Amino acid sequence: MELTAVDFDRSRSSPRPGPVPIEGRVGIDLYWLPLGAGGNFVRLNGRVYEAIKARLDRRPVSDLYHPALEVFVPEGRYIVENTPVVDDRGRERGVVAEGPVGARWAGRWRIFRYELRRWRNGVIADIREAVDSPRRLSNDLRDARRLLELVPQMPTLTWGRDELGAGEMWNSNSMISWLIARTGLDVESIRPPAGGRAPGWNAGMVAAARESAVAPRLAQRLV
Repeated sequence: MELTAVDFDRSRSSPRPGPVPIEGRVGIDLYWLPLGAGGNFVRLNGRVYEAIKARLDRRPVSDLYHPALEVFVPEGRYIVENTPVVDDRGRERGVVAEGPVGARWAGRWRIFRYELRRWRNGVIADIREAVDSPRRLSNDLRDARRLLELVPQMPTLTWGRDELGAGEMWNSNSMISWLIARTGLDVESIRPPAGGRAPGWNAGMVAAARESAVAPRLAQRLV
């Protein structure tokens, strides 16, 4: 289904027309943010994780990144990003889904949940620290609309676990790569900045590929 506009009513559950075109600009931009940008605790944990992983893999230590998307449609500009749940005012940030962190049972507590945002006129908190960004992924309005439609359909797998058997954990990188792949863009050509890694990116590609493979089989059964 192609939307004529993308916005939300007070329940954040259905599209409705929105005003304010953004100077005719359309498309999708990707920003690479250093892991833990703006927060020393997350950055320290990330460095410890990467140091251990690099030693186990017998390779040099890399900088870690996670992505955020800025999507432009005639109705407005949207930020698509995965972050920790910070409070119970998610609607104000365009939150369309939440998932557990670490373990399914832990998701009952806010501190162990993440949120997925589709935030109209939103902000990327650490955008000033973005590296080699923005990267234009598409100039096609159909891609932009498709990606925005897909955000609420995101698999809410457990952050930090490999429930797919993909060989790496599900995290914010997985969610963005899933969206890009399901939109139909060339996700395999996207790489983090030189000398960097985006752990979890492949898990999103695996999830998207499995869903793409299942859809035609389901359609055949319905014929």
